[in-house]
Amino acid sequence: MVLNLLEDLDVVPSSYFKKLVGTEEIWECRIQFGSNAYRIFCFFADNSEVMLTHGFIKKSQKTPKSEIDRAEAYRRDFLNRRK
Repeated sequence: MVLNLLEDLDVVPSSYFKKLVGTEEIWECRIQFGSNAYRIFCFFADNSEVMLTHGFIKKSQKTPKSEIDRAEAYRRDFLNRRK
């Protein structure tokens, strides 16, 4: 559902999709299902493609740094292989 919003809307509400401050262009898709909070990290390639890195269940208020580092590593790897 949230990923459909990325495709269909020009501006997606920040309650569903926002850039993570202090990152290398990593964005977070927020999904609430029941009592679980799911997060999918992604980045943009060529300004029109959204590349998903990975997802996880968020168990605390703060996003774990290890998850952000993982998404940034996936982004760097993708961009390096794409050259």
